[in-house]
Amino acid sequence: MAVDVVRPATREETFPIALAAVVVAFVSLIVCVGRGYLLLYGDAVAHLGIARRILDSRHPGLSQLGGVWLPLPHLLMLPFVQKIEWWQNGLAGAWPSLLCYVLGVAGVYRLGRRVMTPRWAFVATAFYGLNPNLLYLATTAMTEPLFLAEVVWITLLMMECIDAIRAGKDRLVARRLIWLALLIVAAVFTRYDGWILGAVAWCVLTWSLSRQREVWRRVSASFVLFTLLVVAAPISWLAYNQHFFHDPVDFMRGPYSAAAIDKRTSPPGSKHYRGWHNPGWALLFYTRTAQVDAVAWEAGYVVLAAAIGGALLLVRRRLARTALVLWLPLPFYVYSVAYGSVPIFIPQLYPHSYYNSRYGMEMLPALAVFGVLGLVWLQELLSQWQPLAGRLLFPVTLALVLGNSVAMMYAVPLVLKEGMVNSTTRVALEGSIAEQLRTFPPGVPILMYNSEHVGALQQAGIPLRQTLNEGDYDSWTAALAAPADKAAYVVAIAGDPVSRAVAEHPAGLTELMVLCTTGQPCARLYKSDIFGAVTQPH
Repeated sequence: MAVDVVRPATREETFPIALAAVVVAFVSLIVCVGRGYLLLYGDAVAHLGIARRILDSRHPGLSQLGGVWLPLPHLLMLPFVQKIEWWQNGLAGAWPSLLCYVLGVAGVYRLGRRVMTPRWAFVATAFYGLNPNLLYLATTAMTEPLFLAEVVWITLLMMECIDAIRAGKDRLVARRLIWLALLIVAAVFTRYDGWILGAVAWCVLTWSLSRQREVWRRVSASFVLFTLLVVAAPISWLAYNQHFFHDPVDFMRGPYSAAAIDKRTSPPGSKHYRGWHNPGWALLFYTRTAQVDAVAWEAGYVVLAAAIGGALLLVRRRLARTALVLWLPLPFYVYSVAYGSVPIFIPQLYPHSYYNSRYGMEMLPALAVFGVLGLVWLQELLSQWQPLAGRLLFPVTLALVLGNSVAMMYAVPLVLKEGMVNSTTRVALEGSIAEQLRTFPPGVPILMYNSEHVGALQQAGIPLRQTLNEGDYDSWTAALAAPADKAAYVVAIAGDPVSRAVAEHPAGLTELMVLCTTGQPCARLYKSDIFGAVTQPH
């Protein structure tokens, strides 16, 4: 069999790629643990808190999964986060993310082999797998590594399934449909863009089967199961929200939705962010963010242009056009920025700050695969006119990919920089609260709102079941109505429900101290004078 040809990758061919990804992942973990990067993102801390409270709460169970963030990432962390040291240092979120990083790298290589030769597939894989932003996220509890792996493998299995449909391989089609159904369910329970991905995948495969009626008839049972699973996943989440929050779309219009957060964080009378109800600005912000996430300096324009060229080549030559599914994040996030109250801020564009820059990472597989495919097209053209330039294009490109990774790490990659900038004041406040929490007598009930600063409990190593929090409705409501009666200590952070409860029911509470940090609301700690026989902390 010829080596330098376009064909599906074998397991033997993929194994060294996956093994190399394991090595790179653990090097990244060692670096990030050593520098304390795992818990920079408040969202990572919150994801770990949700995973922890599924079992560590006054009323453990499915009701603790929450209603805005989807549940699969928390369920994957569940076995690890029960080890309190891994909860505190963030390793509980790192293990699932590292595994997903390895699977994503292997998937990009296998996907690339279906549209390009091995050496160019290796370049695409290196561009993806050595991206410093991805390597950082792969050590955290963030959802990007998981979702990127799901996107890559859904796209790959769709390509394999469509090829099997055309070849009339019924058994292979049936197996791929089941695996796709499971992956789509996983994507639906990971991020909301997975809902769109699942719908597109179902439409594409249904269209392909409709053109091969005999195959469709023979795999009808698998197709029905595939359809039921794809439909059941989002419906079950709507039902979950209806049951626990009395609103099937609580994640879209509830108190923790993107719209509600945008409303709370926008100063009164301020203008909306650029891109609000403006798809043109939204497109600019998102594509620029994707470029800066993927490439150092201003080379992102070149990579995006190459990726567009690669997409045009794929369409023109009628090659595995299913791979175009990798571009789905582009319209999804343009719509989200324009109409979904999801701002993106990067230092390259006004207002020159950091917020949601990691969303650009969703375009990394498309830029990797289609950017290299564009270079393959360029090599073909150069080989006709300048054979030497055509031969040199591969080593030069590989060197540039490696140089890009080094340059991005040297300059501090955008996603990591955002975490460093935005965590400074939050970490300081939570550290100050945690220091005081450690002085409380062991096991005493603490009234505290956990949705925003659960990191203080995490740093202090205090089990969540020791707190009266919003995750347990009955005890939470009773404690807000009578803080001094229900809790030995109260942590009230300005603007949260506990601070309002203390203002309305101050009787029986003695203020111990006020903790203030620049850029964060002040926290007030109280001791109950009437709760049992509580001793004064040392």
